[in-house]
Parts: sequence; C-alpha cells; structure tokens
Amino acid sequence: MNEATTVDRLMRLEEVLHTTGLGRNTVYRRMREGIFPRQVRLGPNSVAWRQSDIARWVESPSTYSTALEGGEGDGNT
Repeated sequence: MNEATTVDRLMRLEEVLHTTGLGRNTVYRRMREGIFPRQVRLGPNSVAWRQSDIARWVESPSTYSTALEGGEGDGNT
C-alpha cells in the first residue's frame, strides 16, 4: 500500500472555540441552523469536530452549509 492516508484530526470544543472565535452557545445554535459543522460523537459524553470541516467553515463562514460535509455522524448532541 503506497498511497498516503490522510487522517482528519479531531478538535475538541475548546479548540473549536479558540479557532473560530465563537462562543459555545453560538456554535451549538449555528449547528442547529445548519450553518456550522456537525460534531462527531466519540462516546456517551464526548464529542469533537473534524478539523477539515472547521477549516472549511473558517475559510468561508457566510457560505458554509452542513450539506457540504462528508463522512459519518448524525450531528446529534
């Protein structure tokens, strides 16, 4: 297997808040509105966000839609 495998790093909430400059309530409200990346459930009480999704949002927050996201995850908290 010679192909390079790209691993999408997961970001926890504090890092997402720092990277985006948003507050916790704003992140969850925008997720409900479909204009912020969905979280990935890691366990019963643990979630994270894909770094690629956050980077895409940071690049163009006004045109971001969760319809652009790939991968798994239902976005439920």
